[in-house]
Amino acid sequence: MFGFVHGLLICTLYQYICCMKSVKKYTVLFIMSGVMLVCGGWGFLVHQTDHQLAVYELPDGMQRFFYKNMQYLTDSSIRPDLRRSRDSTEATKHFIDLEVYGKDAALHMPLAWNDAVAKYTRDTLRKYGYVPYWVIDMKNKLTKAFAAHNADSILFYAADLGHYVEDANVPLHTTTNYDGQLTAQKGIHALWESVSPDVEIGSYNLYTTHKATYLKQPEQAIWQAVRRANALLPGLFATEKEVSAHFTDADKYKTVQKYGKTFKYYTDAFAAAYGKALKPTINDQLIYSANLVADLWYTAWVDAGKPNLDVLLAKPFSAADKASLNHQLKSFKQNTIVKDSLLNALKSNHWRD
Repeated sequence: MFGFVHGLLICTLYQYICCMKSVKKYTVLFIMSGVMLVCGGWGFLVHQTDHQLAVYELPDGMQRFFYKNMQYLTDSSIRPDLRRSRDSTEATKHFIDLEVYGKDAALHMPLAWNDAVAKYTRDTLRKYGYVPYWVIDMKNKLTKAFAAHNADSILFYAADLGHYVEDANVPLHTTTNYDGQLTAQKGIHALWESVSPDVEIGSYNLYTTHKATYLKQPEQAIWQAVRRANALLPGLFATEKEVSAHFTDADKYKTVQKYGKTFKYYTDAFAAAYGKALKPTINDQLIYSANLVADLWYTAWVDAGKPNLDVLLAKPFSAADKASLNHQLKSFKQNTIVKDSLLNALKSNHWRD
């Protein structure tokens, strides 16, 4: 779906940073293990898709502003991943290694950052991940941006907040066994969040009846998402082993030679079989995370006093804009966004320019 040269370059960058706990550590893993490479995954395809779906769930008071800026939001949905290559503090904002924090940590960790620091220390959290706390920090920054009527800041923090929320909904972002490296399943991170969605997106249900809802306790909401994602891990690992038993290595993997290097990643057939065996799990997580993104955007707006966003538009919302939005909403409700070529992630290369 993407130009091969551009796609491979981005894939290389994305997989170089996607699962890393530190740049140095993952450099070794990347070189030594031949990690699977794939274009357009949860870091690209699903992040962009979730941001777009979240816009459709917003109320009128927000939707016009967000719709007019949807291209920016979808393009910028991957920005936090790209920051990892130049910001050594970025990686651990994307995950949380729950095992490190004790048995049943997802049920017992403090909801508030300061309480977590008091219990585990700031250094520990910054080493082993703190995505649910960072989500709340981003939500608070977005609230302040709304209150300040700062359009640029609103869009910046909305895009970033959505990314971290979506990462919190990826099961492999909640465990030390983040790439199956502890269970002889190296590469499963890319398989679950990247390869399978990229192959299966056309068959996904991308419609949800959910409407953005105010969260009285956003901390509880993000932790509920983390618990939900973490609970999927046993099935995620077991299914990979079950499906692999029916594939030879030649059928499971394919290689591409480019720029003098050999890149190895899963075949479409294996990715499709894995996705089918998981049933709607990945699709369900995609929708669940999009719903939560919409809820947190809406909650930040309400907490800021529901400022008038229409006055922040560079150009007034026109009749043509309204018709375009209605067309997309109709396609969304009919679950034909992909068929109608309206999914930004599949038609736009703006963020690569």
